[in-house]
Parts: sequence; structure tokens; C-alpha cells
Amino acid sequence: MRSYLLKRLPSAALVLLLASFVIFAILRLIPGDPATSLAGPDAGPEAVAAIRARLGLDQPFLTQYAGWLGDLLTGDLGPSYAIGGEVSELIGNGLGATVELTLAALLLVVVLGLAIGLVGATTRRPWVAGALRALTTAVLAVPPFVTGIALVLVFAVTLGLLPPGGHESVLDAPDLAVQYLLLPALCLALPSAAILGRYVKDGLERTLAEDYVRTATALGVPRKRIIRRHALPNALPPVVTVLGMQIGQLLGGAVLVEAIFAWPGLGQLAEQGVVRRDYPVVQDLLLLMVGVFVLVQLLTDLVYAWLDPRIRWE
Repeated sequence: MRSYLLKRLPSAALVLLLASFVIFAILRLIPGDPATSLAGPDAGPEAVAAIRARLGLDQPFLTQYAGWLGDLLTGDLGPSYAIGGEVSELIGNGLGATVELTLAALLLVVVLGLAIGLVGATTRRPWVAGALRALTTAVLAVPPFVTGIALVLVFAVTLGLLPPGGHESVLDAPDLAVQYLLLPALCLALPSAAILGRYVKDGLERTLAEDYVRTATALGVPRKRIIRRHALPNALPPVVTVLGMQIGQLLGGAVLVEAIFAWPGLGQLAEQGVVRRDYPVVQDLLLLMVGVFVLVQLLTDLVYAWLDPRIRWE
């Protein structure tokens, strides 16, 4: 396992380096100029040029990129162009709320995905399997912003059970914080839960068709024990890989969900950075998401090897 980690670290570093270059280049290809936005519509060319020089935007592309990369390696994210303050402080202020939302959504993904897969693979009622298949198809077909609006209309406006948006600290009021958290976490989790549920269902169906399962059934071993002790663990390794990929989807989807439910996380910060063309904020946030995704994939591979002893990464 240790040699596998040592082999993966250079490739992970290369992915981050390539991602940083692509992110930096794409932001500069987007129409618009931060200096023009900061100077205002009535500013003259001299004022715009002075702002560009102050921000370092008049330097060659590779010089700007090398300077940003050097600052990253030293832990200095620099100041924000338009929002104000240090980028590290802005990210730190929103990171806790985004992590809270992502972890809650991940918990719902695991619970709902396993429930959908177990029921779909073990039910003997065709209408239940059909209903689950239709439900997961509908969840995957409907865009998240439509799902979010529907959840608000049903649970907040019509039933009045949950608040339509906002945020409350878990440390200050845990019960109120859970109420604010449920709708955005559910909106974020539903598509990934539907995907995970289908993989669990397919894996269980293949495992339950194996000879050793039939032998255990013929010997009188209870079906629940077969599923819990044998079938489900053997069906999990591919599911873990899918779950690792869905974590990346959760991070990306959090940007839209936070905007729908006024959740004060990194999504709102990214939205402000894009609208105001705040290069340091947007590029640091995107690289952070890539880094988290690379780390999750590495951990997923390690869990895969732990679940399946036949794998010898070394």
C-alpha cells in the first residue's frame, strides 16, 4: 500500500499542475477585464491602465502564471481584486458551510443509495422495482435548480415544515441548523443517490446470482444473512469507486444549490468572483475543488483495495 501511494503522488501532483494551468488560461480567455470593471464605466484609458499595472495584469501571461503558482506554493493566496480582503480569509469563511452541506449530502447519498439498491435488488414485487426505476429516472432527468425550487414550494411554502433558505450554526442552535440544512442537502444528494442506488442494485443482482449464494440458500442460510454478510460486501468495491466520483459531483453541484437556498458557502463566493471577474478568488476556488477531487480519488482507491483483498496495488 505504501508503494502504491508513492507511485500515485507524482501523478496527482502532475494533475494539479495541469489543472492550475488550464484554470489560469481559461479565466483569461473569458471576455471582460477586471481592471475595466474596477475602474467603472466612466474611467479613461489611463485609469484602466493604472489599475492593470497595479494588479499585475499588464505582465506577460507566463509571468502572471508563474507568480500565482509561486504564491500558492508559499501559501500566500493574495488579495481579492473586487470582493475585498485576503482570498485565504474569504475561502476560510465559506469553507465550513460548504463542508457542512457536502458532508450532509454525502450522508444522504449513502443512506438513500443503499436503500434504493437493496430494495430494488431484493424486492419480489414488480411494481416496487418499477416505481424505484421511474423515481430514479425522474430525479436524474430533472435539473437540480428545478428540484430545489420544487422542494421549497412543497416543504417550505405549502407545508411550512422547513425554512426556504438561510443558514444557522450547528454550535449555536443544532435543531434549527438541521432544519436549514435538510432541503439544500436533499437537493444536492438526490441525483448522486439515484446513481449510487442503480449501481448497488446491479451489483447485488449479479452477486445474488453467483453459485455460492445459491449454495448458501440451498443449505438453509437466512436470506438476510446472505445479503448482509456475503452479497453486499462483495458488491461494494465498484460502488465505492462510483461514490468517490459522486463526491466530486457534490462539490460542483454545491455552487448551484447554495445559490438557490442562500447558503453562505464557497458557492456564493464563486458566484461573486465570476460576476465581478475576481481572478484570484475564482482560480483558487477551482483549484481547491480539483485538489479535493484528486484526494478523494486517491482515498477511494485505497478503500477499494481494503474491501477487495484480491487487489495488490504494489
